[in-house]
Amino acid sequence: MFGCLVFLCNGNMAVGVTGDDLMVRVGPEATAGALARPGARIFDFTGRPMRGWVVVDASALVEDGPLAEWIDTGRAFAAGLPPK
Repeated sequence: MFGCLVFLCNGNMAVGVTGDDLMVRVGPEATAGALARPGARIFDFTGRPMRGWVVVDASALVEDGPLAEWIDTGRAFAAGLPPK
């Protein structure tokens, strides 16, 4: 869909890799909190912001801890959606 590597949970997109950055599906309700975290920004891959998604700059993912937390966030949201 985005022309990049994505990971699914029960058929729903959870996280993806675009260039060196990580896109994370956080859900609309969690977007503001996610954007407050280091390196996070609005996901506007197509020039239009996508609700419920953020992009995390690679520089914020150098350590394994933050990377694992973001992956867990995306997986937890996708796991809560109906399977496809």
